[in-house]
Amino acid sequence: MTYIKATSVLPEELVKEIQKYIQGETIYIPKPGKAYKQWGTVSGERKRIDERNNSLKKAYRNGVSMGQLANEYYLSVETVKKIVYTK
Repeated sequence: MTYIKATSVLPEELVKEIQKYIQGETIYIPKPGKAYKQWGTVSGERKRIDERNNSLKKAYRNGVSMGQLANEYYLSVETVKKIVYTK
């Protein structure tokens, strides 16, 4: 997160209005809801995990035990259960 001086980006009237509520403090202004991206979409990590989970589910349907999957994917058996039993 970078800091930007309010007077360099906001109109003077708006700065004066904000100063009625807060002065000399750091304030966070969140992005609009539409600007947020789901976790991992930019890096591709979400896609990689989805592919891993699909492979894990397929292997389980083909008879591979949860213990074997946990060892192969370096996950706990509980995590494998959560993945296998979700839609």
